[in-house]
Amino acid sequence: MITSKNIKDVIIIGASASGLMCAIEAGKRGRKVIVLDHANKAGKKILMSGGGRCNFTNYEVSANNFVSHNPHFCKSALSRFNQWDFIGLVNNYEIPFHERDHGQLFCNDSAADILNMLLDECKKNDVQIILNCNIVQTEQLKDKQFVIKSSKGSFQSEALVIASGGLSIPKMCASPFGYQVAERFGHKIWPTSAGLVPFTLQPEEKEKFSELSGIAVDSIISNERISFRENLLFTHRGLSGPVVLQMSSYWIPGEVVSINLLPDLDILDLLKQKQSDKVQSKLKSVLFELLPKRLILSLLSEELLDQSIQSMSHKNFFLIAENLNNWQIKPNGTEGYRTAEVTLGGVDCDELSSKTMESKKVSGLYFIGEVVDVSGWLGGYNFQWAWSSGWVAGQVV
Repeated sequence: MITSKNIKDVIIIGASASGLMCAIEAGKRGRKVIVLDHANKAGKKILMSGGGRCNFTNYEVSANNFVSHNPHFCKSALSRFNQWDFIGLVNNYEIPFHERDHGQLFCNDSAADILNMLLDECKKNDVQIILNCNIVQTEQLKDKQFVIKSSKGSFQSEALVIASGGLSIPKMCASPFGYQVAERFGHKIWPTSAGLVPFTLQPEEKEKFSELSGIAVDSIISNERISFRENLLFTHRGLSGPVVLQMSSYWIPGEVVSINLLPDLDILDLLKQKQSDKVQSKLKSVLFELLPKRLILSLLSEELLDQSIQSMSHKNFFLIAENLNNWQIKPNGTEGYRTAEVTLGGVDCDELSSKTMESKKVSGLYFIGEVVDVSGWLGGYNFQWAWSSGWVAGQVV
């Protein structure tokens, strides 16, 4: 039996970034809102994001910073509640923040500042949050009301918002719940995979490069469709760093990627010029000044490195250039959801309203945040999608 206190205007499943933003906005409109979450703490992903400093948005945001089967879908929400709107909220709370590379904004002190701001806004607008709440059943009655049966009782509402996130970082209580609800109500789900995640290497290459763990190099990584320039980090398991995380969202299993370890230098031209200038140096003395010694030794033979530039053939110059300016590598895979920062795929955008995030199939049902087939680049874009999609849904639920 559902008691009157458990009958709400809006039920939001997921005390996530998007869920809390939606709850705040609905609460401002005088709606009776309840947020249900199976975790023991609201906004867990907010707290651990950005190394505990929360990269909460970016100064430069456009649809080009997102991956989706419908690349235009995110434009409406991002324009109606943009990065400047969220920055305004942060400034209202006098939360100190700073800019890092590429317009990324981080808290000076702690990600808890952002979460506490959201929870304070929820409290101001009489939003009820229930944690450690496992959902048992979700259904819609003939009168279009939604009924949620949970470990903390049954709840009823006219609007149901799914803000339960994706599959990334299972230790943060990630689950397929949102996709299951969407499928139950007849929605198409684009296949999901890990995004913003390190690459693993083939066994032979893993053994070869594992000793480089900790080395970081400014690099360009490319496939046939896109390229990124950021730091490349060698790890015990494979390749990581911002440039690899960005590429992982565009990488197709089995595909070779090209890595330019000297993005500001054409090594072929340099070596030809030194040979022309009668430079007597050995190859290794030139290359060791450009890249870490251990990295050079792992890519080129000692026999080659010991040769003098004057004695080398142009064929060898081409070989060196291929290894340093166009290193071809086929990742074995990725580290998967365990370390992924986002889930690619999800609820088909074509079946949602871009203005409200409401289902086109089921009146009163909404999907926001990571559960939707919109995934941002590294750099605060996924949080901005959470704020924007949550905000637009909050205006109408």
